[in-house]
Amino acid sequence: MGRRVLISLVGLALASALLAARSVQVQGIDSQSNAQAALAEMVRQPLIPATRGAITDRNGEILAVSEPAVTITADPNIVVTNGNDPDRMGRGDRLKADSAAGVIAGLLVAYLGGEYQDYYDKLTRTETADGTKIRYVVLARDVRSYINGQLTAHLSQLGYRGLFREQSPVRSYPNGSLAANVLGYMTHDDALEAEGKFPWTGGGGLEYALDANLTGVDGREVYEISPHGRIPTGSTVLEQPQDGISYQLTLDAGLQYMAERRLATALTETGARSGTVIVLSIKTGQVLAMATNPTFDPNQSGLADQSVLGNRAVSDAYEPGSVQKVLTMAALADAGLVTPETRVEVPAEIISGDKPIHDSYSHGTLRLTAAGVVANSSNIGTVLLARQLDKASLSAYLSSFGLGQRTGVGLPGEASGDLPGADMGSQTRDHISFGQGLSVSAIQEAAAVAAVVNGGLYISPTIIKSATRSDGQPVDVQAQTTRQVISPEASDIVLSLMEAVVASSVGKDRFPIEGYRTAAKSGTAERYDADCACYRGYVASFIGVAPVEDPEILTYVVLDDPKGAIQGSQVAYPVYRDVMKVALPRFGVPVSTSPPPDFEINW
Repeated sequence: MGRRVLISLVGLALASALLAARSVQVQGIDSQSNAQAALAEMVRQPLIPATRGAITDRNGEILAVSEPAVTITADPNIVVTNGNDPDRMGRGDRLKADSAAGVIAGLLVAYLGGEYQDYYDKLTRTETADGTKIRYVVLARDVRSYINGQLTAHLSQLGYRGLFREQSPVRSYPNGSLAANVLGYMTHDDALEAEGKFPWTGGGGLEYALDANLTGVDGREVYEISPHGRIPTGSTVLEQPQDGISYQLTLDAGLQYMAERRLATALTETGARSGTVIVLSIKTGQVLAMATNPTFDPNQSGLADQSVLGNRAVSDAYEPGSVQKVLTMAALADAGLVTPETRVEVPAEIISGDKPIHDSYSHGTLRLTAAGVVANSSNIGTVLLARQLDKASLSAYLSSFGLGQRTGVGLPGEASGDLPGADMGSQTRDHISFGQGLSVSAIQEAAAVAAVVNGGLYISPTIIKSATRSDGQPVDVQAQTTRQVISPEASDIVLSLMEAVVASSVGKDRFPIEGYRTAAKSGTAERYDADCACYRGYVASFIGVAPVEDPEILTYVVLDDPKGAIQGSQVAYPVYRDVMKVALPRFGVPVSTSPPPDFEINW
C-alpha cells in the first residue's frame, strides 16, 4: 500500500513538474510567439476593395461600372462545432453541430448554385496534412450583395455559424457587347489573390490599359472573432480604400450601337471573316465609334473564343488597297506635281520590275485627268504619277501621315504596320502607291486620311475624353499631338480628287449621302494570309468624309475576306452610307447648300 502511494506521489510530482515547465515555456520563453498565434486565431483582416472607376461614353452613359458583391468564406473549425466549445457541448449542441456542414452546403447550393459535395468538403476539412488548423476557405466569389443578405438571414434564422463575407465588387457592363473590344474585360489573377489583394484585374482593352488608375488603392478592416463569430464589442480598425479614377470616352453609345449592328449585318451578307468600322471627328481626332466583329460580351468573357477578345481596329495590320491612293495623291499635290486637271495617258498595262501592273478592269489606252485616275481607281495612272516623286520623299510623306508607327490612341495591342523606307526598290514604290507592299491598321489609315482633308493638319486620334478622381477632381489625360503634314492648298486638291469619286460621271448616283456633298475612296486589296504565307482572298474597304465644304465626320469601313462580291464599292460602301446617314445629323453637321462642281475625268 505504502509503495503504491509513493509511486502515485512521484507520478504527480513529475506531472506537476512537466506542467510547470510547459507553463514557463508558454508564458515565458515562447510567450510572444504564442500570443501572436492566439491573436491570429482571434483576428480577421478582410480586404476592402477600392471601387473600380467607371467608364462612360461622351454623354455620360455608363459602359462599365463596379457593383456591390461579396466573396463568401468560411472557417471550417467554427462550422463543424457550430461555434461551440467541443468540451462543453451538450447532446443537442453536438447533434446540431454534426448537421451544420450538410445544412450550410445545401443552402449554398440553393442560393448560389454549384455542387453540394464541393461545398461540403471545404466546410468539413478542418486541418492541413501537417495538422495546421484551416481557418479560412473561399466558398463563392462575385455574389451579389442582396443574395448574400438572404443567405445570411436564413443561416441566422436556423442558428448556424461559420460563414463570413468579404467585399468583392463585380464588374458589370450594362450594355452587354457594346464597345466590348474597346472596353476590354476583367480576369482573375491568382498571384494577386495569393498576396491577399483583390484578385480581379483588367484583361484587355481599356480595362487593361488603364488598370492601374481604374483600380485605386484597397483598404482593410481588422476585427476580432470568437468561436461564435465576430465579437461585437471587440476592437475594429478600418483602413478606408481609395477609389479608382473614372474615365469618359469620346465614343457615342448610340452611334456605336448602330455601327456594330450594321457591321454584324454586313458580315452575314458578305461572308467576311471580320470587319471594322471607325467614325472619327476630323477636327478633334476623337473616335466617335469603333466597332469590330466578331465580338463578345465582357460580362461573360470567359466563354468567348480568345481570337475575338482583341480590337482589330488597332491590332490588325493589312494592305489598304486603293484607299492608299488618297495619301499618294496628297504627297504629289503637296510636292506641286498634281492638280485635279493633271493629264495622264494610261496604257493597258505597265511593267514594274519584270511584272506587269493592271487595273481592276480591262481597257485600252485611256486619257485621264488626275481626278479621273482617282475616280476610276486606276493603279496604272497612280503609278505613273507617283514615279514623278523620288522614293525618299514618298516614304517621308507617308511617315508624316503616321504610317509605320503607332497612333497612340490609348488602346493596347496597337500595331505599327510596315512602311518601306527611303531605300525601297522601284517596284516597291510602284506597289505602295496604290496600296500594296505596305501594311496599316484601320486607326492609322483613318487618322491619315483625316489629316489630308483637315487642311493638312494631322491630329493624333484619341478615345479618352476626360478622367476624374472619386472626389470629383479632374485628372490630366494623354495630350494629343498635332503636326502639319501637307499644305492647306494640297489638302483642297486631294479633297476635290476624292469628291470626284462620288460626284463625277463614274460615281454619280452610286455613292450618295442625301443632303451632303461627300468625298470618298474605295479600296480592294489582295489579302495576305499568314497561314499559307501567300495572298489569298481580299480586303474590301471604303472611306469617306462630309461635308466637303468643311469636313467634320470621317467613316472608314474594312471587311476582311468577303465572299462573292469583293469590291469595296460593293460591300463596304453600304455600311459606310448607313453609318454616315446617322452620324452626320446626330452630331448636328449642317447639310450642304451648294452642288458639287463638274469634274473632267477624261481629256
